[in-house]
Amino acid sequence: MSKQRKAVALISGGLDSMLAAKTVMEQGVHVEGINFFTGFCVEGHTHAIREKDKAKPKRNNSLWVAEQLGIKLHIVDVIEEYKNVLINPKHGYGSHMNPCLDCKIFMVNKAKQWIVENDFDFIITGEVIGQRPMSQSKSKMPIVAKQSGADDLLLRPLCAKNLPLTLPELEGWVDREKLHDITGRSRKPQMAMAEQFGFDDYAQPAGGCCFLTDKYYSAKLVDLWKSQGSKDYELDDVMLLKVGRHIRPQANFKLIVAREEGEGRFLHGYKKDFISMNCSSHPGPLVLLDGSPSAEDLYLAARITARYSQGRDAEQVDIIVANPDGSERTLQVKPLKKEEMLKEWHI
Repeated sequence: MSKQRKAVALISGGLDSMLAAKTVMEQGVHVEGINFFTGFCVEGHTHAIREKDKAKPKRNNSLWVAEQLGIKLHIVDVIEEYKNVLINPKHGYGSHMNPCLDCKIFMVNKAKQWIVENDFDFIITGEVIGQRPMSQSKSKMPIVAKQSGADDLLLRPLCAKNLPLTLPELEGWVDREKLHDITGRSRKPQMAMAEQFGFDDYAQPAGGCCFLTDKYYSAKLVDLWKSQGSKDYELDDVMLLKVGRHIRPQANFKLIVAREEGEGRFLHGYKKDFISMNCSSHPGPLVLLDGSPSAEDLYLAARITARYSQGRDAEQVDIIVANPDGSERTLQVKPLKKEEMLKEWHI
């Protein structure tokens, strides 16, 4: 009997990677999934935090896909390694701060290392020619295969018939005729395939789960780098950029204003790391101060905090200023007027 071949599939949590893995599984190949945790693709976090999103499903789509396929999923923490990909992308950024091509090369390279270490035979991805302009054009796909070191061990089942033969096809590990020739950005072929496989629930593709493709998140990341004078970040930075309204009145500090109760509870967990403010005379949001505000800056921040409270039209409100060590004091301030809130403050 011939040896059963083994493949690892990059599982993003979307429909394409699910279909790619399933296509190869249908040919009798043993498939396991792998997901690389960068910190920038955290499905469910914002939905879990915000009150208004309570009805939305809180699931990790990669784990959910693996469950639907009935395969093992290996989640690999690459937060530190990924920093160089984001900070110094060889192939540059996309429309925002997304280093898509470098990101794909990095992840396929990590998968190549993994199959060597775990005695697997080849790699599966859910890429489709023409679906994403920066990393999935026909001219870029050979770059990913070559610079990742995967070469012809990289199989893209959804568009394989439009690409050169790979080793799994040449060796007969998979039948090329049972692979696909999908191109372009239309989702209709994938949706039809999902129906054939009996998948009636899957993550919607719009925007993906990468925050780096979001212009607002990207602006906050650029602002963070500019304020600290270096391109670096920690996981807490990544998480805080996703939450609240970010306002920078001065170069040396910014406010993170909770937009509703769920965000307020989340930001409360950071009170031991930042100066915080909240209105004691009227209902209002929790606010964190990031940076090194002067006494004058604290007064301005208190007025902004008051502006976002229900005392915004009052002559005077009381703002509690809490330090990370737990000490507190109260400032009595006049809320900033709407016309005093400069547009350029909002990140």
